[in-house]
Amino acid sequence: MTEKTSAPEETQKTNLKDKLPEQTRVRREKLAAMRELGNAYANTWRSNASLAALHTQYDDVEKETLAEQAIEVCVAGRVMAHRVMGKSSFVKIQDKDSDIQLFLNRDALGGAEVYNPTKKWDLGDIVGAKGTLFFTKTGELSVKVSHVEIVTKCLRPLPDKMQGLSDIETRYRQRYVDLIVTPESRDTFRTRSKIVSLLRQGLESQDFMEVETPMLQTQAGGAAAKPFITHHNALNMALSLRIAPELYLKRLLVGGFERVFEINRNFRNEGLDATHNPEFTMVEFYQAYADFNDAMNTTETLIRDVAQGISRNQVTWEGVDLDFTQAFKRVRLDESVFEHRPDLRGHANDKALLATVCLQVMPDFKPLITWKAGHYLLALFEELVEPKITQPTFITHYPVDVSPLARRNNEDETVTDRFELFVAGREIANGFSELNDPDDQRGRFVAQAQAKAAGDAEATGIDEDYLRALEFGMPPAAGVGIGVDRLVMMLTGQHSIRDVLLFPHMRPE
Repeated sequence: MTEKTSAPEETQKTNLKDKLPEQTRVRREKLAAMRELGNAYANTWRSNASLAALHTQYDDVEKETLAEQAIEVCVAGRVMAHRVMGKSSFVKIQDKDSDIQLFLNRDALGGAEVYNPTKKWDLGDIVGAKGTLFFTKTGELSVKVSHVEIVTKCLRPLPDKMQGLSDIETRYRQRYVDLIVTPESRDTFRTRSKIVSLLRQGLESQDFMEVETPMLQTQAGGAAAKPFITHHNALNMALSLRIAPELYLKRLLVGGFERVFEINRNFRNEGLDATHNPEFTMVEFYQAYADFNDAMNTTETLIRDVAQGISRNQVTWEGVDLDFTQAFKRVRLDESVFEHRPDLRGHANDKALLATVCLQVMPDFKPLITWKAGHYLLALFEELVEPKITQPTFITHYPVDVSPLARRNNEDETVTDRFELFVAGREIANGFSELNDPDDQRGRFVAQAQAKAAGDAEATGIDEDYLRALEFGMPPAAGVGIGVDRLVMMLTGQHSIRDVLLFPHMRPE
C-alpha cells in the first residue's frame, strides 16, 4: 500500500498560505468559497447611475417626495465602511466621484441565505446593489437594497481609515491604493485632467491645430538636455527619446500649418527632484507671423483662463500668494542681474569679469571650457535672481550664447527675443521668436556640436534635415513650451512633481 502524497502544486499553495498575513489569508479563504459557487470574477454587473449624479439630482428633494417616486437604481462601488446591526447592515460604497450608503435588511434581501454572506464582506470589496432611493432619519441619501452581489473580492486590507496612507513613498509606489483612500489625491488628478482639457480648448479657440510628432528621433533636439538612447533592431540604428517636439513642430510651420500645438511627453535623462521627472508633460505651440511679445500675451492669457476655468484665480504656492487676475511682470534678464550686482551694469558681455563674479558668488562653481559671457550671466541670474522671483514674471532677452534656437534681437545682437516665465522661483514656460535664418541656425548648431564634443552632455548636434527645412523657408514665428506638470503643481498648491504624476519614477523596491 502506497502512501498518498500531495501534488507539488498543492504543496506550493499550502506553503504560500502559511506565509500570508492573517487578514490576507482570511480574505483568500473567502475567495475560495466564492470560487466553489461559480465564477468569482464574473463581469455581469451593470450600473445605471453614478453616485455623484444621484446626489446632484436627489439630495435636495423632499423626503416624502422621494419616497413617493420610488426611484430604483443600480449602483456599484468599493466598500469603505461596514456596520452590521443584527438583521440589518449599513454599507458605505465609493465610486469614481462620490459615495453613498446602502441599507441591507435580511428580509428585504430574501432571507438569511442571501443576507448572512454580506456580513462577511471586507473593506475594499467591490459590490453591486439594486434598490430604491430613500432618506435615513438623519437625512442621508441612501439605497434600500433589494438585490446585492459581490463583484470583486479585495484580497489585501486597506490602510487604516483614521491614519490613511501616511507613508509618502508608498503613496507614490502604490498610487492605486492612494487613490482609493486619499480624496485629496483624487481631486488633484481630476484637476490635472481639467487643466489639460482647458489648455487644449484655449489653443483650439485661437485656431491652433493639435498635432502629433515623433517621440523616437534620429537626433534629439529642441532643448538643452541629455537624451535617453535606444536601438532599433530592424533598422540597426540608434534612436533617442525626444527631449522636445520643437524642431518637428517648426517643420510644420514650413509646411504651411501656421498655428500648431502638441500636448505630450518629453524624456530627459536627468536627476529626480521636486520639479524634475525623467518623463514629463509639455504643451508646445507655434504661431506664424508672431513674435515673442505675442507669445507672452498668449501664454499669459492661456494660464489666466485655465486658472479661472478651475476657479483658482488666487492660490498659495510655495508660501507665495498668487493672483492670476493681475498682469504678469516683464523684466530683462541682464537688468534683473544688475539689480543685485550694480557693478556689472554695462559689462554683460565681459566674460572675464562675469566669470570672476560667478566664482565669488558660487565658490563651488565649475564652468565648462566652452562657456561664453552669456553662460556666466545666466548662471548669475539662476543664483541671484531666480529663487527670489515670487509673482508671475517674464524674464526676457536671454543671451544668444544660451539660446541656440531663438531669433536675435534687432537692437542688440548679443541677446535674443526669448523669455522664460517664473512663478515662486520655479520656471513654468519658455518661449521666443523663432530663428528662421538657416545660415545663422547652422552656426548655432556648429557651436552646440563643439560644446558637445568638449563634454557638454546637454548640447545638441547639427540637424541637417531641420536646416534643409529652413532653407525651404519658415515664416517668421514664435513658439512656447509650458511645463504642464509644474502648471498643475502651481494651480493645486503641490510642492513635489510626484504629487501631480500618477506614476512617478522611483528606484526599484
